[in-house]
Amino acid sequence: QVQLVESGGGLVQAGGSLRLSCAASGRAFTRSFLAWFRQAPGKEREFVAGPITWTEGTTYYEDSVKGRFSIATDNAKNTVYLQMNNLKPEDTAVYYCAAVLSPITTTQALIPSAYDYWGQGTQVTVSS
Repeated sequence: QVQLVESGGGLVQAGGSLRLSCAASGRAFTRSFLAWFRQAPGKEREFVAGPITWTEGTTYYEDSVKGRFSIATDNAKNTVYLQMNNLKPEDTAVYYCAAVLSPITTTQALIPSAYDYWGQGTQVTVSS
């Protein structure tokens, strides 16, 4: 019911910026709650930012990215973005866009299993 396609990853030096995009489609995507997660090698998938809807919502950020990352939607393009500034080597990971159709609590929003739809991921590598 919701398809997600991420793009925008790449290799960047520490202190640089990237903007990740997640294009959404499908019959139900306008009702979805969206978030960004990431997974570094050998680590569990972790929450980065969200949840955000296409119309409103209070978003939250993982502590290590507060003040550096921001999530936003472009309704005209059916796309959710993750702007990442002042990148650090520890930000290196595969970044995933996730969506769920039913409302979720703040606590649920942090858990990967709360989301029903996932993109394929995009690799972000930050060199020191």
